[in-house]
Amino acid sequence: MNISLFTNQLLKWYPAHRRDLPWRKTKEPYFIWLSEIILQQTRVAQGLPYFEVFVERFPTVQDLAAAPEEEVLRCWQGLGYYSRARNLHACAKEIVRERRGEFPQTYQELLKLKGVGPYTAAAIASFAFQEPVAVVDGNVYRVLARYFGIATDIRSGAGKREFERLANELIPREVPDQYNQAIMEFGALQCTPHQPDCPACPLASACHAFRYGEMKELPVKLGRTKVKSRFLHYFHITCGDKTVVNHRTGNDIWKGLVDFPLEESESDQRPDPDRSLMLMELSALNPTVSLEDLPSFKHVLSHQKLMADFVQVKVSEDREADLIRWAERRAYQVVASGKLEEMGKPKLIVRYLTEQK
Repeated sequence: MNISLFTNQLLKWYPAHRRDLPWRKTKEPYFIWLSEIILQQTRVAQGLPYFEVFVERFPTVQDLAAAPEEEVLRCWQGLGYYSRARNLHACAKEIVRERRGEFPQTYQELLKLKGVGPYTAAAIASFAFQEPVAVVDGNVYRVLARYFGIATDIRSGAGKREFERLANELIPREVPDQYNQAIMEFGALQCTPHQPDCPACPLASACHAFRYGEMKELPVKLGRTKVKSRFLHYFHITCGDKTVVNHRTGNDIWKGLVDFPLEESESDQRPDPDRSLMLMELSALNPTVSLEDLPSFKHVLSHQKLMADFVQVKVSEDREADLIRWAERRAYQVVASGKLEEMGKPKLIVRYLTEQK
């Protein structure tokens, strides 16, 4: 195992190939933490505009802590995995309330923050405070598995421990921030999941996967979670400039965001007016109902595939008071279009609304 060759080659490669990203120009732990939370399960190209919005709207951790949750979720809208936004907000409050606005400066202390796991703690500790602790993300798994020929399942506990041990053996104590950035960037740009540019790779001469043609086989990922299909039938209920919205609560997807009233079924068949409880209740308001010629949407989450269709229900303005009473009984809210625009909504709802304009 030629550790010094591997590390030195990465450190030599990085300055010439690294992307110009704003969180690489600072040692401020707040900005580093913010970027790492945003980039979890998110590509850099998608996450960068969100980072810029958050920095502009919440330039300090105190600003983020003081913001209403609804505003934080609205800024996060479209990024997905909304528990990250809620944890981000809760963590900011914790840092301000219990730590006087100061981030912990060690890996072990950073791990105690809400929503901060080993990867994020290692990133903050090494980038902001120069602690020699290795980051291990998907890019790092791939580079290490291919170069050193490690066939242990990266989803297993044993695999995670093996890769973490190796990563921490490789990291140089003098420049841990540069090394961590280098190996992640190398995996993102050079040692890519599909069609890596092996002939131009500076590590190719000693790379196990290149030598034995195992680029597709490594890293090993077993035990994928089964994807569940769900069929959502939304009711876009309007009354003049007002819309009925549903605030999502509980432990289901999109907690804290708003969507529309819905019925969930076992198939993708659109609601039958004679069987839909929602439409039967609303019939007392003599609405205009549109069931046809509306697009359906597919939205894929990590463990769920959502199939959604929409029914448009228009209630005349002289029945607004009746609609509000109905909505209140069902724990819905009737809001003006301007208010709906300000609310945090799932990407699926944003796509639908965009197509209706």
